[in-house]
Amino acid sequence: QIYAQGDTGLFSFSPGQTHGDSVTQTEGPVTLSEEESLIINCTYSTTGSPTLFWYVQYPGEGLQLLLKGVRDKEKTSHKGFEAILQKNSKTFHLEKSSVQASDSAVYYCAMI
Repeated sequence: QIYAQGDTGLFSFSPGQTHGDSVTQTEGPVTLSEEESLIINCTYSTTGSPTLFWYVQYPGEGLQLLLKGVRDKEKTSHKGFEAILQKNSKTFHLEKSSVQASDSAVYYCAMI
């Protein structure tokens, strides 16, 4: 079983313009079997031009940067994970087509 934990204890920081900025992602654990596909939703709200991030925290380890989205509609990928920053719909969903046991972790979406 794969446990992908979404966590809403996220940070949103935009110097000089913090009012109304927020990040929301899939809450709670997502349980999958190996080789199933994973998606963790991330939506944001801001009046600025944001940079979005996905961080991962494996058991017993610190936060690691997984993906970074800067340009609209540009796909970013790393270790089989991918995300596309969609500025029209204000989303940066994390996806992986075939998860493995080693993907069990807590995943955080963040914005600056």
